[in-house]
Amino acid sequence: MKHWLAYKKLFSVFLVGIFLIIPIVFLYAGTIDDLNNKIKSRNNDIAKLEEEIKNYQNQLEDLSRQKDSLNGSLKQLDLTRKKLIVNISITQNKIANTNTKIEELSLDISDKEYTITSFSDSISEQIKQTHEVESNSVLGQLLSKDNLSLVWNDIDNMMVVSDKIREKIVQLKQIKIDLEDKKTQTEKAKKELVSLKNQLADEKKIVDQNTAEKKKLLAQTKNNESNYQKLLKDRLAKKDAFEKELRDYESQLKYILDPSKLPNGGVLSWPLDYIYITQNFGKTEAGKRLYANGSHNGVDFRALVGTPVKAMADGVVAGTGDTDIQCAGVSFGRFVLIKYNNGLASTFGHLSLIKANIGQNVSRGDVVGYSGNTGYSTGPHLHVSLYAKDAVELKTLPSKSCPGRVLTQPISPINAYLDPLFYLPH
Repeated sequence: MKHWLAYKKLFSVFLVGIFLIIPIVFLYAGTIDDLNNKIKSRNNDIAKLEEEIKNYQNQLEDLSRQKDSLNGSLKQLDLTRKKLIVNISITQNKIANTNTKIEELSLDISDKEYTITSFSDSISEQIKQTHEVESNSVLGQLLSKDNLSLVWNDIDNMMVVSDKIREKIVQLKQIKIDLEDKKTQTEKAKKELVSLKNQLADEKKIVDQNTAEKKKLLAQTKNNESNYQKLLKDRLAKKDAFEKELRDYESQLKYILDPSKLPNGGVLSWPLDYIYITQNFGKTEAGKRLYANGSHNGVDFRALVGTPVKAMADGVVAGTGDTDIQCAGVSFGRFVLIKYNNGLASTFGHLSLIKANIGQNVSRGDVVGYSGNTGYSTGPHLHVSLYAKDAVELKTLPSKSCPGRVLTQPISPINAYLDPLFYLPH
């Protein structure tokens, strides 16, 4: 009987070690509930802010269908600013949520580490005591061959305790697996936090640019509609002259396209999270893949100012620039040229902000810029030109349309332009 009492004491100590964890578990659960309620509240705020953005988007789309005027342009800039400020609020809420999530994960990690330590210490002590009882008591009675029924009772009791120990060891292994998963989630959340903070800084820069753009427009037009219409007319004339001069130059470039070096269709990912095509690749030949002289040399996507633009595959940034600095309103404006590892290359045009550097390696889905309304653009959108990789280069040309200026931008032979939609997801 004394052996059974020893096992009861041993098992009681085991249970006490487990029950000591319970108050901490309840405290932890209450804290987690509070954190989850904060996240839920912020998500509701984000949903309301996203509705505001939809409203601004509808107003901007209505404006784009109206005749271009100074009042319309100023209103577009004001609506864009309001939309960008709402974007900033959304990003700030996402940052707060991510911080809360990291706090929650940290508590979870601390809780699991405490549980692991408590379980480990308790199991270790029970194994030690069990070993002592087995060695000193049961073994001695077996050798003496006295009180055989008590010996078997002790063995049964020993097996019960051993089963409990094994059960806790299995639980301990699962807790350790969960702990590693929580640590992985924490690292992912920390990376997301860095990305959101970078995005917030970018959004604030774009708001500042928006303010400067409005100020510049008012200065150029002296807040006068006739001056604005003259500005539009001059810009359109320069744009038409530049497009002709570029088309003539690219038509003279010699290039033999080898279709075997081009990948199959559908190898690229979308450059935006939400896709709405406003203009297709114009006049095509050779299975809707090749650019024909005198037509739209890419695809346009609807994208409000400040929309993240992403690399469509893994590759290297081969060029960045701003044609507005050299000759305002005639070409890409701010652009990023990427040469992909799959034999293709693309230019993203009319950006508001460039987030890539020449020579930088990028992965599919990396943000390389934000959509805008720079260059020759009748409204915010993203222009994507696609080429055979070895045919396009960043080149500098003297410009006849802007006398005394040189333009630096991606240049490609006419027959090396490709239809982006053939290579984007079908």
